[in-house]
Amino acid sequence: MPYPHVLLSAAVSLDGYLDDTGPERLLLSSPADFDRVDEVRASVDAILVGAGTIRADNPRLLVNSPERRAARMAAGKPEYPLKVTVSGSGELDPSARFWHTGGEKLLCTTDKGAERAGALGLAADVVALGPDLDWRTLLTHLREVRGVRRLMVEGGGTIHTQLLQQGLADELQLVLAPLFVGDPEAPRLFGPGGYQGGRLRLLETRRIEDVVLMRYEPTAPGAGTVPSAADHHWLRLACELAALCPPSRTAFSVGAVVVGADGTELARGHSREAGDPVVHAEEAALAKLDPADARLAGATVYSSLEPCTRRASRPRPCARLILDAGVRRVVTAWREPDTFVTDADGSGLLAREGVDVVVLEEHAERAKAPNAHLPG
Repeated sequence: MPYPHVLLSAAVSLDGYLDDTGPERLLLSSPADFDRVDEVRASVDAILVGAGTIRADNPRLLVNSPERRAARMAAGKPEYPLKVTVSGSGELDPSARFWHTGGEKLLCTTDKGAERAGALGLAADVVALGPDLDWRTLLTHLREVRGVRRLMVEGGGTIHTQLLQQGLADELQLVLAPLFVGDPEAPRLFGPGGYQGGRLRLLETRRIEDVVLMRYEPTAPGAGTVPSAADHHWLRLACELAALCPPSRTAFSVGAVVVGADGTELARGHSREAGDPVVHAEEAALAKLDPADARLAGATVYSSLEPCTRRASRPRPCARLILDAGVRRVVTAWREPDTFVTDADGSGLLAREGVDVVVLEEHAERAKAPNAHLPG
């Protein structure tokens, strides 16, 4: 996986504000919830805030519990997670507490911002990402260079909005506080444009003193060939479905899910489903939908194995079934090997017909596991 697991964390008022416009920071969380946040911080590899949060709140972003810090070190981790901030200009106060507390610090900025940060003498590693800031470049750097697998993002609202809009958030942990702000000039959790990815999936609700924690997972597929957090979720589900297939010595075990543009699951299927010894996963899933269903035009088919282009058991292979259904996007984990058919190229056929094909190879081992008994 090229990016870390991105966890967005925020507390808001009942009317969706992060703060008021007063000179002091509005405390929205309860003491018990602050301890929960400390626990989450201790579980991640890095914590990220925007430059605006540093200017407005002057945070330290520490793991406060000595026991949690000791547990991190016992597990071979640094005492504190890496602290990361993002600034296009590099114009930050060198005296801010962010730079002078905790462990390692990292500033991700532009080429010009790096020059400015260098002149200010900021107590941090400075990484220039190019002429402009790009979240995918930043997340790739954190994963591949810094070894960050879990990233906690604590603000502000602009950063939360951008990560959700670009399909880069894996989880939202939102605390709802029992008060109203009611000031249109106050900062809100999500900026203009909001999140257009459909309904999020509720994972958990928990009462913590007088606040409520809600954990959500984005569900809407990515756009075009750009994978989103939801793509990983649905492809993992397809791989789980593959494990339900009755084993066969003459066919692969495959799972498939059809998901609408709004993140709604439309249908699912797996190989040899319902006692049919030759049905394929994509075929089984698509058969559960009306061919005239208008949602298919915006849907994504997630298949643990590349859709087939040749088969002896049916007149139409799965790649052709997908094209005939009008689906324009396919996400798969594993290119079909030459075990049963030579020169298989379902992805190539689909792409030549104008379908966006995304191969998420980081899920390949999960997709192969139910097929470990096959030769090759």
